Amino acid sequence: MLVLTRKVGESIQIGNDIELKVVSINGDQVKLGIDAPKNIDIHRSEIYQQILEENKNASQLTPDTINLLKNTKND
Repeated sequence: MLVLTRKVGESIQIGNDIELKVVSINGDQVKLGIDAPKNIDIHRSEIYQQILEENKNASQLTPDTINLLKNTKND
Protein backbone atom coordinates (compact mmCIF):
# COMPACT_ATOMS: atom_id res chain seq x y z
CA MET A 1 0.00 0.00 0.00
CA LEU A 2 1.25 3.43 -0.92
CA VAL A 3 0.71 6.00 1.85
CA LEU A 4 0.89 9.71 0.97
CA THR A 5 0.43 12.84 3.04
CA ARG A 6 -1.68 15.64 1.54
CA LYS A 7 -2.98 18.96 2.80
CA VAL A 8 -6.32 20.59 2.05
CA GLY A 9 -6.37 21.60 -1.61
CA GLU A 10 -3.68 19.11 -2.59
CA SER A 11 -4.44 16.10 -4.75
CA ILE A 12 -3.24 12.73 -5.93
CA GLN A 13 -3.32 11.72 -9.59
CA ILE A 14 -4.21 8.09 -10.40
CA GLY A 15 -3.34 7.27 -13.99
CA ASN A 16 -4.38 9.82 -16.60
CA ASP A 17 -8.05 10.00 -15.69
CA ILE A 18 -8.54 10.06 -11.91
CA GLU A 19 -7.71 12.86 -9.48
CA LEU A 20 -8.31 12.50 -5.74
CA LYS A 21 -8.37 15.86 -3.94
CA VAL A 22 -8.46 16.65 -0.22
CA VAL A 23 -11.38 19.08 0.04
CA SER A 24 -11.47 19.57 3.82
CA ILE A 25 -10.40 18.11 7.13
CA ASN A 26 -12.65 18.43 10.17
CA GLY A 27 -11.40 16.63 13.28
CA ASP A 28 -10.98 12.98 12.35
CA GLN A 29 -12.96 13.27 9.11
CA VAL A 30 -11.40 13.92 5.72
CA LYS A 31 -13.62 15.05 2.83
CA LEU A 32 -12.32 13.87 -0.53
CA GLY A 33 -13.27 14.99 -4.02
CA ILE A 34 -12.89 12.52 -6.87
CA ASP A 35 -12.64 13.61 -10.47
CA ALA A 36 -13.02 10.57 -12.71
CA PRO A 37 -14.68 9.61 -15.99
CA LYS A 38 -18.41 8.88 -15.71
CA ASN A 39 -17.89 5.26 -16.79
CA ILE A 40 -15.90 4.51 -13.61
CA ASP A 41 -17.99 3.37 -10.65
CA ILE A 42 -16.94 4.90 -7.34
CA HIS A 43 -18.24 3.47 -4.05
CA ARG A 44 -17.28 3.55 -0.40
CA SER A 45 -15.56 0.22 0.30
CA GLU A 46 -18.29 -1.02 2.66
CA ILE A 47 -20.92 -0.38 -0.02
CA TYR A 48 -18.76 -2.07 -2.65
CA GLN A 49 -18.47 -5.16 -0.43
CA GLN A 50 -22.28 -5.23 -0.04
CA ILE A 51 -22.68 -5.04 -3.83
CA LEU A 52 -20.27 -7.96 -4.28
CA GLU A 53 -22.13 -10.02 -1.67
CA GLU A 54 -25.54 -9.26 -3.22
CA ASN A 55 -24.23 -10.20 -6.67
CA LYS A 56 -22.85 -13.45 -5.27
CA ASN A 57 -26.16 -14.28 -3.59
CA ALA A 58 -28.16 -13.41 -6.69
CA SER A 59 -26.04 -15.67 -8.87
CA GLN A 60 -26.56 -18.77 -6.73
CA LEU A 61 -29.31 -21.12 -7.89
CA THR A 62 -31.37 -22.99 -5.33
CA PRO A 63 -32.86 -26.42 -6.06
CA ASP A 64 -36.31 -24.77 -6.21
CA THR A 65 -35.11 -22.34 -8.85
CA ILE A 66 -33.54 -25.12 -10.91
CA ASN A 67 -36.77 -27.15 -10.77
CA LEU A 68 -38.78 -24.09 -11.72
CA LEU A 69 -36.54 -23.50 -14.73
CA LYS A 70 -36.78 -27.16 -15.75
CA ASN A 71 -40.58 -26.99 -15.67
CA THR A 72 -40.84 -23.74 -17.61
CA LYS A 73 -42.15 -24.28 -21.13
CA ASN A 74 -41.28 -22.06 -24.07
CA ASP A 75 -44.55 -21.07 -25.71
